[in-house]
Amino acid sequence: MRQPDFRNLLKVLEKKVPDRPTLFELFLNRPLYEDFAKRSAPEYNTVEEVIFLADAFAAAGYDYATVAASDFQFKVHRESKQTTSLNHSAGLTSRAAFNEYPWPDPEAADYSKMEKAAAHLPKGLKLMPLGPGGILENVTALVGYEDMCMMLHDDPELLQDIFNAVGERLVRYYELCVGYDTVGAVMSNDDWGFNTQTFLSVEDMRKYVYPWHKKIVETAHKAGKPVILHSCGYFGDVMDDVIDVLKYDAKHSYEDVILPVEEAYEQWGGRIAIMGGIDVDFMIRSTPEEIQKRCKAMLERTATQGGYALGTGNSVPEYIPKENYLAMASVAKGAE
Repeated sequence: MRQPDFRNLLKVLEKKVPDRPTLFELFLNRPLYEDFAKRSAPEYNTVEEVIFLADAFAAAGYDYATVAASDFQFKVHRESKQTTSLNHSAGLTSRAAFNEYPWPDPEAADYSKMEKAAAHLPKGLKLMPLGPGGILENVTALVGYEDMCMMLHDDPELLQDIFNAVGERLVRYYELCVGYDTVGAVMSNDDWGFNTQTFLSVEDMRKYVYPWHKKIVETAHKAGKPVILHSCGYFGDVMDDVIDVLKYDAKHSYEDVILPVEEAYEQWGGRIAIMGGIDVDFMIRSTPEEIQKRCKAMLERTATQGGYALGTGNSVPEYIPKENYLAMASVAKGAE
């Protein structure tokens, strides 16, 4: 097993060449976690789960583990299905509904597992807390996408209040996360767009969404910790803002149908770290040999400039064949 060394991921996030090829994923999947950790997954939101995930990520060759720092979240009741409409919402479409909604308090959640797990983490590994959804994701879930678009015109003051209520709580969540020594970086996960455009206009993104993302980045940087933006969708019109205005250290989530990661690296490499990007559909449909060929080419392309970690374009769901995932990961581990 390769020894975790969070300094390699830090070098990637600093847009430098790491000491060895570095792996990156938003998350894997339960069967893979159990295979790598060599035990069953424990109960959610426990110290045992943090240790379990850390052991699994370390055994898989990663220098960090993504975890939920607490059970803080915005409550939206949804049926358990494989996919959910963006129009499904908690019904916050009026001032009365806004006032009656049980807004969660991030300080009331228990983050102690982040500290309690310290003595049990693999040497060299750091934790990377995920957000309980992001700014735009949570507002969309609370209001519904179509209703949110209508509210932009019908009641922008209410919409601004909803963004503020979500944003201030997420900023506080990250303030609490970065205070732990076990945390090496944080993930700001917030999907922003369709395949051809952002969910909101660039002007509205700048008005409603950016201010809170800027505060999340500032919160992490004030604590001396980098922050990665995980966001799906089209980014052509907003990437300069992500780099120059919001000042994210890295961007994750790429799709070949939007912009292949090779092209993203050519456009933005050197200005922001590029994470993962081996398209999930490609990972599903290709042979292990085809996957290894593309991954080797990507590591060669980024070898001298740095600022790249190898991984999928999004995550590793169970429908990616295990042998395909292992073929990808073996390229990084085999290149040491």
